[in-house]
Amino acid sequence: MVLLDISRIASFADYFVIASATSVRQMQALIDVLDRDLGRLGVHHLRREGTPASGWVLLDYGPVIVHLFAQEQREFYDIERLWKDATPVVRIH
Repeated sequence: MVLLDISRIASFADYFVIASATSVRQMQALIDVLDRDLGRLGVHHLRREGTPASGWVLLDYGPVIVHLFAQEQREFYDIERLWKDATPVVRIH
């Protein structure tokens, strides 16, 4: 998982969270946990793109955008390289 601060290079959000899931089921579980736990705090995604079966899901929470990828799609899209000027905040391997 990577947390990137994009606030100084993008006007549409402050942070990207980029994470990988090892299966469709795990990706759906991550989405469910985010929806449940953030929902309890009154935070709901504004938009959702993609599906777990496609290998990529974007959850737009306004200032924070969550990208969930299957490993193959994460390597293909290489978001971290595209946003190389962002400031890494957290990286968990």
